[in-house]
Amino acid sequence: MSTRSTRREVRNPVLALPAAQRLQEAPQDTRDLLRNLLLDLKKDAAERASECWRKHKAPMAVYWKAVSVYAGHIARVLKTPN
Repeated sequence: MSTRSTRREVRNPVLALPAAQRLQEAPQDTRDLLRNLLLDLKKDAAERASECWRKHKAPMAVYWKAVSVYAGHIARVLKTPN
């Protein structure tokens, strides 16, 4: 088993997108508002994924899990400017 990369772009693929830098340059209040929205989306999507998995609806569970993960990745981009 290989160890996970320590490069930020590998752990969070959103950082490799050109728009990620532009998001980090947005005003703090805008970043905070968008980050809160994305964290709400992440939580809601994770709950939907769990519910779908419980009901044996694996394709929808995978979809909602992906939504949750990407919302979290984007929220982390907005956390602090680099």
